[in-house]
Amino acid sequence: MAHLARTERDALCDTLVQAGPEAPTLSGRWRAADLAAHLIVREGRPDLAAGVALPPLSGRTERAMERLVRDTPFAELVERVRSGPPVWHPTRLAPVDEMVNLVEMFVHHEDVRRGGDDASPRRLSADMTHALASRLRLMGPLLARGVTGVSIHLVTPTRRTRLGTGQDPVVEIHGHPGELLLFLFGRREVAEVELVGDPAAVQTLWDAPLGM
Repeated sequence: MAHLARTERDALCDTLVQAGPEAPTLSGRWRAADLAAHLIVREGRPDLAAGVALPPLSGRTERAMERLVRDTPFAELVERVRSGPPVWHPTRLAPVDEMVNLVEMFVHHEDVRRGGDDASPRRLSADMTHALASRLRLMGPLLARGVTGVSIHLVTPTRRTRLGTGQDPVVEIHGHPGELLLFLFGRREVAEVELVGDPAAVQTLWDAPLGM
């Protein structure tokens, strides 16, 4: 089986090199160098990475990232991302890497690509599309947990997945799996999706908090 997470990691690193350390991304105020530092801290220092999900600890995470960016040449940052996690990390095992890192690498790759001048979707392989569709089914409820007042139907070319109880007005989100994941991770403005439903319900979904 293809190691898609590894392939996507390499592609992300190639794009980082091409973009340069100061390139903007879709990850808030992070530049390309900040995004690389985030990935290094996330994989190498789980004690410091907790601040990504836990706001009270965010200061420690940000300071660790700032030190990395300040003290490490950008080319070295990228190579550390490319080399992957430490030998003790569970994602050194390919099946774990596929489950944990495929979407992380895909979303951040698009953060760099579409944060610059190239906002167009890539042409993804059938294997990649299938893998992202599987992650979408698993992650969709988590990513949309902050949505209230509407039910969501995720509609890809091959499948419809319902999120929510079905008691609220339905908004359909049409698109390919990767684009739906980008939307649900909060990259609304660049995700190539179509929202179908009552205009008030569509606006409710657009304004709702999405992502991890």
